[in-house]
Amino acid sequence: QVQVRESGGGSVQPGGSLTLSCAISGVPVSEIYTAWYRQRPGKEREAVVVIEKDGTSRYGDFVKGRFSISRDIAENSLYLEMNDLNAGDTSMYTCAACSLYFASGNCYGRTSVWGRGTQVTVSS
Repeated sequence: QVQVRESGGGSVQPGGSLTLSCAISGVPVSEIYTAWYRQRPGKEREAVVVIEKDGTSRYGDFVKGRFSISRDIAENSLYLEMNDLNAGDTSMYTCAACSLYFASGNCYGRTSVWGRGTQVTVSS
């Protein structure tokens, strides 16, 4: 009954910005771990940002201060603002909800729900 739905992906030029949305239903975001992951062709899934139950956020090293996550409790949604995008950011971005914690691209909780993903393409 927990569902995750992403939106906001698209094509942008290098240096551009996009904001991805993740709407979660079935459980309050304040009671779970949430995250944005990305997976490029031929690469392992990597964490963009992981958000703990209390709202504490941890970003992947590649972010380099370019992205920021916000959590809207009323809407039960996550918003990932991505700025100064480059070609290396081209990927499928997936939102996920986990009842315990994320590690090494996996959820270790009893409840693990992953969205279908939204594509981000950065090119000239």
